[in-house]
Amino acid sequence: MTSTVLIIPGLQGMPPGHWLSWLEGELPEARRVPHDEWSSPVLAHRTGRVKQAIARSAGPVWLIAHGFGCLAAIMAASDRTDRVAGALLVTPVDPERYGADGPLIEGEETIPRKPSISGLLPQTTLGFTSLVIASADDPDMRLVTASQWADRWGSRLLLTSALGNIDPTVHQGAWPQCLRLFRLMHHAQRDLPLGSFAEGNEPAPRRHGWLAKLRRQSRATL
Repeated sequence: MTSTVLIIPGLQGMPPGHWLSWLEGELPEARRVPHDEWSSPVLAHRTGRVKQAIARSAGPVWLIAHGFGCLAAIMAASDRTDRVAGALLVTPVDPERYGADGPLIEGEETIPRKPSISGLLPQTTLGFTSLVIASADDPDMRLVTASQWADRWGSRLLLTSALGNIDPTVHQGAWPQCLRLFRLMHHAQRDLPLGSFAEGNEPAPRRHGWLAKLRRQSRATL
Protein backbone atom coordinates (compact mmCIF):
# COMPACT_ATOMS: atom_id res chain seq x y z
CA MET A 1 0.00 0.00 0.00
CA THR A 2 1.24 3.49 -0.86
CA SER A 3 2.12 5.54 2.20
CA THR A 4 3.02 9.19 2.79
CA VAL A 5 5.83 10.55 4.94
CA LEU A 6 5.20 14.04 6.31
CA ILE A 7 8.23 15.97 7.49
CA ILE A 8 7.48 18.58 10.16
CA PRO A 9 10.40 20.96 10.84
CA GLY A 10 11.12 22.81 14.06
CA LEU A 11 11.33 26.56 14.64
CA GLN A 12 14.26 27.06 12.26
CA GLY A 13 12.60 25.25 9.35
CA MET A 14 14.74 22.99 7.14
CA PRO A 15 17.12 25.01 4.94
CA PRO A 16 19.21 23.32 2.22
CA GLY A 17 21.83 21.11 3.83
CA HIS A 18 19.75 20.48 6.96
CA TRP A 19 19.54 16.81 7.94
CA LEU A 20 15.75 16.95 7.46
CA SER A 21 16.27 18.19 3.89
CA TRP A 22 18.69 15.32 3.31
CA LEU A 23 16.17 12.88 4.77
CA GLU A 24 13.43 14.25 2.49
CA GLY A 25 15.64 13.56 -0.50
CA GLU A 26 16.23 9.97 0.62
CA LEU A 27 12.51 9.16 0.95
CA PRO A 28 10.60 9.41 -2.37
CA GLU A 29 7.25 9.34 -0.55
CA ALA A 30 8.20 12.27 1.72
CA ARG A 31 6.94 15.83 1.59
CA ARG A 32 7.36 18.63 4.08
CA VAL A 33 4.45 20.34 5.81
CA PRO A 34 4.53 24.03 4.80
CA HIS A 35 4.28 26.95 7.18
CA ASP A 36 4.16 30.70 6.62
CA GLU A 37 6.57 31.73 9.37
CA TRP A 38 8.89 29.06 10.75
CA SER A 39 10.10 31.20 13.65
CA SER A 40 6.54 31.62 15.01
CA PRO A 41 5.91 29.14 17.87
CA VAL A 42 2.10 29.27 17.86
CA LEU A 43 1.16 25.64 18.23
CA ALA A 44 -2.43 25.93 16.99
CA HIS A 45 -1.23 27.27 13.63
CA ARG A 46 1.41 24.57 13.22
CA THR A 47 -0.97 21.81 14.32
CA GLY A 48 -3.64 22.92 11.87
CA ARG A 49 -1.17 22.68 8.98
CA VAL A 50 -0.14 19.16 9.99
CA LYS A 51 -3.74 18.05 10.35
CA GLN A 52 -4.57 19.39 6.88
CA ALA A 53 -1.56 17.57 5.43
CA ILE A 54 -2.64 14.30 7.05
CA ALA A 55 -6.15 14.66 5.62
CA ARG A 56 -4.79 15.30 2.10
CA SER A 57 -2.23 12.47 2.14
CA ALA A 58 -2.54 9.16 0.34
CA GLY A 59 -2.48 5.92 2.29
CA PRO A 60 -1.09 5.47 5.80
CA VAL A 61 0.77 8.54 7.06
CA TRP A 62 4.17 8.56 8.75
CA LEU A 63 5.41 11.63 10.61
CA ILE A 64 9.04 12.70 11.02
CA ALA A 65 9.22 15.76 13.24
CA HIS A 66 11.91 17.87 14.88
CA GLY A 67 11.89 20.18 17.90
CA PHE A 68 8.75 22.31 18.15
CA GLY A 69 7.37 20.42 15.16
CA CYS A 70 7.12 17.31 17.36
CA LEU A 71 4.42 18.98 19.46
CA ALA A 72 2.42 19.90 16.36
CA ALA A 73 2.81 16.36 15.03
CA ILE A 74 1.56 14.81 18.27
CA MET A 75 -1.40 17.18 18.56
CA ALA A 76 -2.54 16.62 14.97
CA ALA A 77 -1.96 12.87 14.91
CA SER A 78 -3.84 12.28 18.15
CA ASP A 79 -7.03 13.42 16.45
CA ARG A 80 -6.37 11.22 13.40
CA THR A 81 -5.08 7.89 14.70
CA ASP A 82 -7.11 6.23 11.94
CA ARG A 83 -4.65 7.71 9.39
CA VAL A 84 -1.32 7.73 11.20
CA ALA A 85 0.94 4.66 11.10
CA GLY A 86 3.75 6.04 13.22
CA ALA A 87 5.89 8.99 14.27
CA LEU A 88 9.61 9.61 14.65
CA LEU A 89 10.03 12.51 17.09
CA VAL A 90 13.53 13.99 17.13
CA THR A 91 14.51 16.10 20.17
CA PRO A 92 11.06 17.52 20.97
CA VAL A 93 10.98 20.77 22.94
CA ASP A 94 9.65 20.92 26.49
CA PRO A 95 5.97 22.04 26.29
CA GLU A 96 6.34 23.69 29.71
CA ARG A 97 8.44 26.34 27.96
CA TYR A 98 5.57 27.43 25.67
CA GLY A 99 2.13 28.96 26.01
CA ALA A 100 -0.62 29.08 23.42
CA ASP A 101 0.77 32.30 21.92
CA GLY A 102 4.51 31.66 22.20
CA PRO A 103 7.45 31.11 24.58
CA LEU A 104 7.04 31.32 28.34
CA ILE A 105 10.78 31.53 28.90
CA GLU A 106 12.93 34.25 27.32
CA GLY A 107 16.59 33.76 28.09
CA GLU A 108 16.71 32.95 31.78
CA GLU A 109 13.47 34.76 32.62
CA THR A 110 10.06 33.12 33.02
CA ILE A 111 7.01 35.03 31.79
CA PRO A 112 4.46 35.02 34.65
CA ARG A 113 0.75 34.21 34.73
CA LYS A 114 0.50 32.29 31.48
CA PRO A 115 -0.38 28.58 31.37
CA SER A 116 1.82 26.25 29.37
CA ILE A 117 0.53 24.01 26.59
CA SER A 118 1.68 20.85 28.40
CA GLY A 119 -1.81 20.20 29.78
CA LEU A 120 -3.25 20.27 26.25
CA LEU A 121 -0.94 17.61 24.89
CA PRO A 122 -2.07 13.97 24.97
CA GLN A 123 -1.44 12.47 28.40
CA THR A 124 -1.99 8.83 27.43
CA THR A 125 -0.79 6.29 24.86
CA LEU A 126 -0.96 7.76 21.37
CA GLY A 127 -2.48 4.77 19.60
CA PHE A 128 0.26 4.43 16.98
CA THR A 129 3.91 3.40 17.04
CA SER A 130 6.31 6.19 17.97
CA LEU A 131 9.97 6.75 18.79
CA VAL A 132 11.36 9.74 20.70
CA ILE A 133 15.03 10.59 20.13
CA ALA A 134 16.37 12.66 23.04
CA SER A 135 19.82 14.18 23.47
CA ALA A 136 21.74 14.36 26.74
CA ASP A 137 22.77 17.98 26.10
CA ASP A 138 19.54 19.33 24.59
CA PRO A 139 18.94 22.83 26.04
CA ASP A 140 15.22 22.65 25.18
CA MET A 141 14.30 19.35 26.88
CA ARG A 142 15.90 17.64 29.86
CA LEU A 143 16.35 13.88 29.52
CA VAL A 144 14.13 13.16 32.51
CA THR A 145 11.35 15.27 30.97
CA ALA A 146 11.71 13.57 27.59
CA SER A 147 11.53 10.21 29.34
CA GLN A 148 8.34 11.20 31.16
CA TRP A 149 6.60 12.29 27.95
CA ALA A 150 7.73 9.20 26.07
CA ASP A 151 6.33 7.03 28.87
CA ARG A 152 2.96 8.83 28.76
CA TRP A 153 2.71 8.45 25.01
CA GLY A 154 3.79 4.81 24.99
CA SER A 155 6.78 5.78 22.83
CA ARG A 156 10.12 4.04 22.63
CA LEU A 157 12.86 6.34 23.90
CA LEU A 158 16.32 6.47 22.32
CA LEU A 159 18.89 8.43 24.33
CA THR A 160 21.83 9.95 22.48
CA SER A 161 24.73 12.15 23.51
CA ALA A 162 26.20 15.40 22.21
CA LEU A 163 23.45 16.14 19.69
CA GLY A 164 21.98 19.18 21.44
CA ASN A 165 18.64 20.02 19.88
CA ILE A 166 20.04 19.20 16.38
CA ASP A 167 19.84 22.86 15.35
CA PRO A 168 19.82 23.17 11.52
CA THR A 169 22.49 25.88 11.66
CA VAL A 170 24.89 23.45 13.37
CA HIS A 171 23.96 19.90 12.31
CA GLN A 172 24.27 19.75 8.54
CA GLY A 173 24.27 17.01 5.94
CA ALA A 174 23.44 13.32 6.03
CA TRP A 175 22.17 11.52 9.11
CA PRO A 176 22.03 7.86 8.03
CA GLN A 177 21.30 6.55 11.54
CA CYS A 178 18.02 8.48 11.59
CA LEU A 179 17.06 7.11 8.18
CA ARG A 180 17.83 3.56 9.33
CA LEU A 181 15.67 3.98 12.45
CA PHE A 182 12.76 5.25 10.37
CA ARG A 183 13.02 2.37 7.91
CA LEU A 184 13.07 -0.14 10.78
CA MET A 185 9.88 1.43 12.21
CA HIS A 186 8.24 1.43 8.79
CA HIS A 187 9.10 -2.23 8.16
CA ALA A 188 7.84 -3.33 11.60
CA GLN A 189 4.48 -1.56 11.19
CA ARG A 190 3.67 -2.27 7.56
CA ASP A 191 1.31 -5.24 8.11
CA LEU A 192 -0.46 -3.90 11.20
CA PRO A 193 -3.80 -2.02 11.18
CA LEU A 194 -3.88 1.68 11.96
CA GLY A 195 -5.27 3.15 15.16
CA SER A 196 -5.78 1.76 18.62
CA PHE A 197 -7.41 -1.66 19.00
CA ALA A 198 -9.38 -0.24 21.93
CA GLU A 199 -10.78 2.56 19.78
CA GLY A 200 -11.81 0.37 16.86
CA ASN A 201 -9.84 2.58 14.44
CA GLU A 202 -12.45 5.35 14.60
CA PRO A 203 -11.24 8.95 14.30
CA ALA A 204 -11.24 10.97 17.51
CA PRO A 205 -14.19 13.40 17.84
CA ARG A 206 -13.21 16.64 16.13
CA ARG A 207 -15.03 19.04 18.44
CA HIS A 208 -13.43 17.72 21.61
CA GLY A 209 -10.06 16.71 20.13
CA TRP A 210 -6.66 18.02 21.23
CA LEU A 211 -6.51 20.60 18.43
CA ALA A 212 -9.94 22.00 19.34
CA LYS A 213 -8.80 22.45 22.95
CA LEU A 214 -5.63 24.17 21.84
CA ARG A 215 -7.51 26.53 19.53
CA ARG A 216 -9.88 27.52 22.35
CA GLN A 217 -6.93 28.37 24.60
CA SER A 218 -5.21 30.23 21.77
CA ARG A 219 -8.29 32.41 21.19
CA ALA A 220 -8.32 33.22 24.90
CA THR A 221 -4.70 34.41 24.92
CA LEU A 222 -3.93 35.81 21.46
